[in-house]
Formats: sequence, C-alpha cells, structure tokens
Amino acid sequence: MRALNADTGYLLYRLGLRSGQLFNETLQESGLRLRHYALLRYLATVEGALQRELSDRLGYDPSAIVSLVDDLQELGLAERRPAPGDRRSRIVVLTERGRETLRDTDTASHRVTDDLLEPLDATERETLHALLLRVAAHDRP
Repeated sequence: MRALNADTGYLLYRLGLRSGQLFNETLQESGLRLRHYALLRYLATVEGALQRELSDRLGYDPSAIVSLVDDLQELGLAERRPAPGDRRSRIVVLTERGRETLRDTDTASHRVTDDLLEPLDATERETLHALLLRVAAHDRP
C-alpha cells in the first residue's frame, strides 16, 4: 500500500487546505476571507463584472457571490453600479478603498506564499508556479 504522501492529489489537497488556513488567518486582520480576496483580485483585472461572470470565473455558487459582494459593499471595497448598455443589470466594481485594501492584502499574500514555499529556492518556486499554471489552465472548464 502506498503512503499518503506518495499521492500527488492528496499533497495538493493538503497544501491547499494549509494555504487557505494561512491566508484566512492573515486576511482576518482586514475583516476578509480568502473568497473575498479572490473576488477583489478578479475585480482588479476588469472594469466591472456581472455577478454571473464572477460566479463563472471564480467557480463559486451564485448565492455565495451575492453574499460576498454584499460583504465587500458593506466594507466599502466594492459597489454595484448599473451596467453600461443595460440599466436593468448591475455590475460589481472595485472602489478606491478596495484597491488600497488589495495592495495591503497582497503584501500578506506574499508572506503566506513565502512561508509555504520556504523549502524551495527561487528557481524551484518559478518551476512550481509554471507547472501549476499549466495544470490550472488544463482544468479550466
């Protein structure tokens, strides 16, 4: 019988859990969780997004997106605005305060990543990142 650590899928799962735990502990200082950070990070790359797009891109249930956007709106980090060309639809946009918070949380994000990848040198980290990007791109629906 193989040991658990011989299973790459299990190792990815275990490291994902640990990474999420560390990110959430760090983000709690800002009143955020990892899901909020992911939403903010995505919003920073677009001029605004429909909640349906956020659900599709992030892989979260639509009802979870509504709750996350509500949280971010209450914190002043994002807001809903009428969609250009369709006044019935609303897009979610990052506020300036949201951008500032994202810059602050990016610093914490780098610390978590550095802690997790401490055993690896810079070249190994780059290789790992490239391989994970390839796997993630292949897994995208």
